[in-house]
Amino acid sequence: MESSIHTKFDNSIIIPELAKEPVEPHINLRPQNFDEYPGQERICENLKVYTQAAKLRGKMLDHCLFHGPPGLGKTTLAGIIAKTMDCQMKVTSGPVIERAADLMGILASLESKTILFIDEIHRLPANVEEILYSAMEDMRLDILIGQGPTARTVKFDLPPFCIIGATTRAGAISAPLRDRFGIQEHLDYYTPAALSKILLRSAKIMNTHLEEDAALLLSKRCRGTPRIANQLLKRVLDFALVSNKVTIDCDIINQSLNRLGVDSEGLSLMDREFLKIMEERYQGGPVGLEAIAAALNEEKSTLEDVYEPYLVYRGFILRTARGRMLSDSGKMHLNNI
Repeated sequence: MESSIHTKFDNSIIIPELAKEPVEPHINLRPQNFDEYPGQERICENLKVYTQAAKLRGKMLDHCLFHGPPGLGKTTLAGIIAKTMDCQMKVTSGPVIERAADLMGILASLESKTILFIDEIHRLPANVEEILYSAMEDMRLDILIGQGPTARTVKFDLPPFCIIGATTRAGAISAPLRDRFGIQEHLDYYTPAALSKILLRSAKIMNTHLEEDAALLLSKRCRGTPRIANQLLKRVLDFALVSNKVTIDCDIINQSLNRLGVDSEGLSLMDREFLKIMEERYQGGPVGLEAIAAALNEEKSTLEDVYEPYLVYRGFILRTARGRMLSDSGKMHLNNI
């Protein structure tokens, strides 16, 4: 079905080639099975074995913990596991569960063979974590009724279920909770080759022609993160649409990312400000993250969770006992901008 696309910049622009199937904002780019999930091959191969073994036994999969930087596909992996196991999946997050009663209500409502996905599981309050111990290990809830000498514990059996936890801070999870996850996997940043496959697949789903060399070029500027790759692809498609370009090539990639402030290494404006503050105000360090946050007028937790991991991964920043230091490669990158 062809339709015309008009923009507020030029009402005469008509691009039927890009308008055959308009891209909807809610289009699902998530892989639906392990074979569509490039970049974490070792983890996928292991999970294939674990899920197949669980199905052969007629049992639920062991509890899983996925940790790593944001945007690497932890939620997607949970969805693939649920689909592979033919289970329904309920989704919640650590900050939402404020009281032990909240978690008890969620667990008590679970049907047999349900996967409970808890995002940001490291943010569960300590008293809520304690409820999970017996639930994960013995498949039961120990509910305390009453107070003082008349208090008694009632055991509530739970149906077979699996908890999949996702976190960007595995170290913030208490050891007793972490030890109850039989499957623990760390997701690494993706290579440009893996991201290129993801971008080509996403472009196909969005009914867009992305040249292979353009996909590889874009993949090198996505911070090793599929979520960022798909976000940038959508923005490039916006620029291509307004520029009346049917094919996404290297030229439109470079033009779009330059306007978005994304440099050749995938660093954003805030990333570069991070490095500039260290070089110009603190002579390359060492400097504490609190001082950098104050200089950038940004929350320390945001710098620590969003910006710093990739800068450390690329070797632009060094973490030392005395604070953060700007590396030689970080200084070289600033000089080349």
